[in-house]
Amino acid sequence: MSNALKEIQRKRKSRAMRVRKKLRGTSLKPRLCVHKSNCHLQVQLIDDEIGNTICGTATYSERFKGTEFGKKNKASAAALGSCIAEMAQALNIREIVFDRGPSKYCGVLAALADAARSGGLQF
Repeated sequence: MSNALKEIQRKRKSRAMRVRKKLRGTSLKPRLCVHKSNCHLQVQLIDDEIGNTICGTATYSERFKGTEFGKKNKASAAALGSCIAEMAQALNIREIVFDRGPSKYCGVLAALADAARSGGLQF
């Protein structure tokens, strides 16, 4: 791997850790972690006290595969936000901590967060 790619990866990890060092998820208020790749979105509810993923979904999951929500865009982000809100409501989770990772809070992440808020999650 070239030095330029290593430097990009180092900076990305540094940005993610700068955000995550202030956030801790518990069983009552888990962390909503969002991972954004070039083609897909992935969201998880994580309990950091025991290091366990409570629930999660992605655009490549069975529910969204083969539909118009199977790729990364604002419409699929809104669908993921409402889906994760339904999953959280089924587990009696009302409050979460939003973890944007190294990405900026705009565009796709803002659409996902707005859909999760309209689905009943508070953060």
